[in-house]
Amino acid sequence: MTDTEFMDRAEALLKAVETCCDHINDESDADVDNQRMGGMVTLTFANKTQIIINLQKPLHEVWMAAKSGGYHFHWVQDQWMDTKGQGEFFEGLTRNASTQAGMALIFQA
Repeated sequence: MTDTEFMDRAEALLKAVETCCDHINDESDADVDNQRMGGMVTLTFANKTQIIINLQKPLHEVWMAAKSGGYHFHWVQDQWMDTKGQGEFFEGLTRNASTQAGMALIFQA
């Protein structure tokens, strides 16, 4: 994958996360604040816990730091997959965000 391809795919991922947060806030009682600074999105939940998603351009990876730990994702067969075999990015984000928010949340591409 070229640097340009990585950035296009990674930017689409970050925009999808932001869009999901907007939908979650509009359609539920959840309060998920999302702030974007360059290649990083910080999600802050009502209980003040956070999930941080950032781009690792030299590695062509997307990293997610959640209360449960850190995860690295690499583009494989048209999706962002965990480098340690723990599944797809949006599945992991949904699981971690739901746990941290204390309610079911759905994130998808």
